[in-house]
Amino acid sequence: MNTNKLEYYKSIDPQRAKELQQELRKKISLQPLPETPKYVAGGDISFDRGSDELHAAIIILELDTLTPIARSLASDQTSFPYIPGLLAFREIPVLLKAWNQLKQKPDVLLLDGHGVAHPRRMGIATHFGIDVDHPTIGCAKNILTGRHAKLGIQKGDKAYLVDDEEKVGIALRSRTNVNPIYVSPGHQCSFGDVYKIVMQSLTKYKLPKTTRLAHQWANKLRKGEVEEGYEDL
Repeated sequence: MNTNKLEYYKSIDPQRAKELQQELRKKISLQPLPETPKYVAGGDISFDRGSDELHAAIIILELDTLTPIARSLASDQTSFPYIPGLLAFREIPVLLKAWNQLKQKPDVLLLDGHGVAHPRRMGIATHFGIDVDHPTIGCAKNILTGRHAKLGIQKGDKAYLVDDEEKVGIALRSRTNVNPIYVSPGHQCSFGDVYKIVMQSLTKYKLPKTTRLAHQWANKLRKGEVEEGYEDL
């Protein structure tokens, strides 16, 4: 993605942004991953309320052991307002800055936010996945659109999230007796891939280790406790 397009995202008219989402929707691929992933990453954004300075973290882990192997941190300014359903236009430029710093790309990127579980099927994970042409998964704490049947209370229990009779995500019990998380394919992966990879990324916490670590490091960057840049771990 070129610099001009990133600057365009920061200043695009909200109505045009919705139209662009509808255009990009035609490019979504939910084909299964061609092979079992070895490396998975988590990405998240942190910012102070009312501030247009965004801070992104992407953490790469070995999927089998969940051992972190690399970290990329980046900050950037945006002028696009905070509008639910259009958050990708605020967040993609700084995420891409962190993404481009990575010396190696993960097989799959989990982003804090939605994939196709979005009114226009264009959550941050889907939009970013299309822009960088890479497999992505959305992992959110709240429903943006859709409903699901009653969910069991055991870790691993799931129910499909359905919007207008279309399957768009999975309500997943990531810890026994704890409120579920809502995961969905972003781009270039299937619902089966999403469930398997997210389950492999869970430890004793509600959120997958991927996005949980990314959240922690994005907050450290926002607070000035660490500096921007890439680091092998």
